Amino acid sequence: MQSLDSEKGLIKFSHCKKDIFCSYVPKLCPVCGQSLNYRRLEDAPVSIPSPFVNGHRQKCSFLLKPTTGTFLREYDGSSDLHVGITNTNGLVYNYNETGIHRVELGWEQCISIPLMQPDMYGLLEQWDKYLEEFSTGEAWFFHRYDEHHHNCYTFALAFINCVLAAQGKQPMSKSEFTERFVIPQTRKASKYITVYQEVAENYFYIGDTLDQEKNNSGEDTLLRLQAFKAMKTDP
Repeated sequence: MQSLDSEKGLIKFSHCKKDIFCSYVPKLCPVCGQSLNYRRLEDAPVSIPSPFVNGHRQKCSFLLKPTTGTFLREYDGSSDLHVGITNTNGLVYNYNETGIHRVELGWEQCISIPLMQPDMYGLLEQWDKYLEEFSTGEAWFFHRYDEHHHNCYTFALAFINCVLAAQGKQPMSKSEFTERFVIPQTRKASKYITVYQEVAENYFYIGDTLDQEKNNSGEDTLLRLQAFKAMKTDP
C-alpha cells in the first residue's frame, strides 16, 4: 500500500473509455499499457480535491468526523460519527457523555459545512459570545447526555436553531438539516473514500463512467441510511 497525502487530493484522467484515478500522472495507461496522449481536452488530467479539511481552520462551521479514527484510514461506512461547531478561531465545541469540550486539536480531517455567509458581519462579531453562552447551559451537563436522543448532533442543531431564531428565521429539524446539508457532503465523501482507498492499495482506481452513473441511485439510498444511523438521528 502506498502512502498518500490525505490533503493533496487525487488526479483523474480518461483513457480507453475509462476514468482513471491516481496520485500521480503515469507515463503509460494502466489499462492498455500505451503512452498517454491526451488528444481531447476532456481527457487531460484534472485535480480532484479532497472533501476533507482541517476543521480548526474553519470559522463558524458545522463539522463532521468519525468518533474514532479518520475518514480515509479507519472509517468503514457504518461507524459512529461525531459533530461539533467551530468559533471564529477554529476552536471546536462538541458534546459527549462527559459534557461540553472546547478543543484545538483532533478535527484535522473532517467534513465542514459553513453556517454563515461572508457578509454577515454583525453575526460574525457575536458568534463566539453566542456559542460560549449556549454551551454553558444546563442542557449540556454530562448527566443529561443520551446516546440516541440528546447527543452531539442535538447540541449542534440546537445551537444552529438558536442562531436562526436570533435572525428571525424558522428552526430546522434533524431530518431537514441532514437532508439539505449533511447528505450532499457525505455523498461526495463516500465516493472519494472508495477511490482513495483503492488508489492507496493498488495505485489506480479504474472505473466505467456509465456504470458509476447507474449505481448512483442505490448508493445514494445507502448513504442516507448510513448518515442517519451513524448520527443517531431521531425519526
